[in-house]
Amino acid sequence: MNASSAPVPPRTLLVGSGKLAARLAPRLIDDGGEVFALRRSDGPLPDGVSGIRADLSLPQVPPLPMVDAMVITLPPSGEVAGYRTALTHLAAALPRVPARTVFVSSTGVFDGAGSARPLTERDDPAPSTDRSRGLRDGERAAIELFDAVVVRPAGIYGPGREFLLRRVREGAAVDHARRTNRIHETDLVRTLDVLLRMETPPRLVHAVDEGPAPLGEVVRFIAARTGVDVPPDLDSDGPTGHVYDGSLLRSVLGGLEYPTYEAGYAEMIDGAATP
Repeated sequence: MNASSAPVPPRTLLVGSGKLAARLAPRLIDDGGEVFALRRSDGPLPDGVSGIRADLSLPQVPPLPMVDAMVITLPPSGEVAGYRTALTHLAAALPRVPARTVFVSSTGVFDGAGSARPLTERDDPAPSTDRSRGLRDGERAAIELFDAVVVRPAGIYGPGREFLLRRVREGAAVDHARRTNRIHETDLVRTLDVLLRMETPPRLVHAVDEGPAPLGEVVRFIAARTGVDVPPDLDSDGPTGHVYDGSLLRSVLGGLEYPTYEAGYAEMIDGAATP
């Protein structure tokens, strides 16, 4: 039995109810799971999801239901200790630590000038900004409190995540030499689903596709596909940014639905152009 067809956790708590949680919840429910969503405000939820309102930045978190699994997709708070504070409050409100927790971090734990050598899960970040230090401390807190599996996505894109498409259409200047990596939202949601179900998941996964590329190459493709001019170059001093090795992710998923930026952006652009 492969991981994607393994039994779903009976009860899952989604901590954060953004786009990833909204797409993951129906997959779990369709396979017979019960899903709860912890969020700061009221609003629509996918059918079948039970909402729980709480602000994890505050200690007054209501008692939470007993669950078998948890997926944490909280946005950065802006403070280095923000994740640790929220996760400590979360742990205090849970009746027990779930058997499986997946914490969504970011490749932003790596910062600095970068290099062209592909980074793997064995490379240790040395964060130097408040954002990257906060992400790294959040990972450590999730591991310490919940024995979490950590996922580091890079450049999430897909329907509704069209920042770069808008930049190209506007003709905004970009750094053509910057090294970039990305993951289509569909493949990231698949990753979270599989990691919840795997009997022995990897402890850390870089969620990146097979097509790291300089940003100039990506915007040239988008410009050609949309029929607009290529955005001007910011003329930086040289390449910055990192490249990530995604071979572990591909071994977990057995392949990506959107292995390259060409596949993902072509579908988005062509779909938007279809009457």
